[in-house]
Amino acid sequence: MKTLYTRIVVTMLVVIVFSSLLGFAIANIYYQVNLKPFNDEKVTKMAGEIQQFYEANDEVALDSYLTNVGNLGYELFVTDGKTESHYFGGEFRKKDLPAKTVQQVLDGQTYHGIDNFDTGLFITGFFDNDIQNTIGVPIKTDGKTMALFLRQDPEQQFGELRIFFAMILVFTSLISIILVLISGRYIVRPIVKLTNATKKIRKGNYDVALEVKRKDEIGQLADSFTKMAGELEKSETARQEFVANVSHELQSPLTSMQGFATLLSSQTLTAEEQTKYLAIMTEETTRLSTLTKQLLTLASLDQEAELRKQETFDIKAQWQQLLQMTEWSWRDKSLTIETSLEDVTYRGDAELMYQVWSNLLTNAIKFTPESGIIKIRLYENTREVAIEVTDTGIGIAIEALPNIFNRFYKVNESRSREAGSSGLGLSICKKIIDLHGGTITATSKIGEGTTFTVKLPKN
Repeated sequence: MKTLYTRIVVTMLVVIVFSSLLGFAIANIYYQVNLKPFNDEKVTKMAGEIQQFYEANDEVALDSYLTNVGNLGYELFVTDGKTESHYFGGEFRKKDLPAKTVQQVLDGQTYHGIDNFDTGLFITGFFDNDIQNTIGVPIKTDGKTMALFLRQDPEQQFGELRIFFAMILVFTSLISIILVLISGRYIVRPIVKLTNATKKIRKGNYDVALEVKRKDEIGQLADSFTKMAGELEKSETARQEFVANVSHELQSPLTSMQGFATLLSSQTLTAEEQTKYLAIMTEETTRLSTLTKQLLTLASLDQEAELRKQETFDIKAQWQQLLQMTEWSWRDKSLTIETSLEDVTYRGDAELMYQVWSNLLTNAIKFTPESGIIKIRLYENTREVAIEVTDTGIGIAIEALPNIFNRFYKVNESRSREAGSSGLGLSICKKIIDLHGGTITATSKIGEGTTFTVKLPKN
């Protein structure tokens, strides 16, 4: 059984056979417990009526009377226990009747052979054409007592019914097998489509929309698979864009450094030009170092599903330290820093969160013109900790806001390059905030400034 179709078909057939056998066994139990005593009682009543009718009308010849009864669908045996024995109606297949049973009936007792007949566990005992599978009653004729043994003739009374049930069984079995074969195909078809789709995806083809209209678990699986293929395509596209962006970002400073290194080796530059070019190479080297460091940080964060290091730290103290460390940069642009910092402690990765604050403040300083204002607000409530960083910088266009957390996305390519931006800072911030279970959002207006809001759930 190598294919799923074969497994399903075989499993269904086994279930059908097992359920049929189990149903047959239950029917046998029901026959043994209920139907067998009922049938014994019914035939006993019939034998009693035959006995009473004949004894009330003894002018009728017994043989003639019993012949008519046999023609109605019964098998009868009459004997005196000695030499006289007669059969009427259908013929018994087994005629071995113990002498003590005959004597018991001749003595005036009723013989309940149907109820006491050993049929085993199978209902087929009902149709066992054995003389012991009868009801025996005494009957008086011509001044003597005879033993009358009576049972229904299944062949005459139930022959057509047995054929009818046999046909039902045969046709039910055939139809069940055909339906199992068809339904197996119906069940397996979406799985085959999924298998072919996975082969396409393995070859890099993500156009694998599955036309499965079912609403059951297989339909849900196909729908989830289609969505997964779409996500994989997006991931592959993002990966290719990431590689292209990394290559571009690395190539630019390397090309610049190579060009200036060639100029510096020409021996035709003045001392002033050499100093200028060396300064540019130093800047490009710094930008390249920052870029590789950010790439390593992102790669490390992408491998993390949850925080490895957690500790309780003071967010207010982190911001105070950060403002001191960057004082030279914001004072150099004559920026005003307005702070509203509550005493807030938080449990998380202190080093990573410090990097978030550093990226947000650095961006605010970069894109806020001289004499601008940067406002930092730290507060908390019963559910979360919130940090707002607002600047009076150049602002971000509303259509660009949904993309600012994408890797290598730059609102203004030339302006970002002048500011030394790689387009990774906000991506790193969002990844860190996500690991902490929080959110980071931005609101902005062109020419008025931008506000970044970080919300961290309390532990």
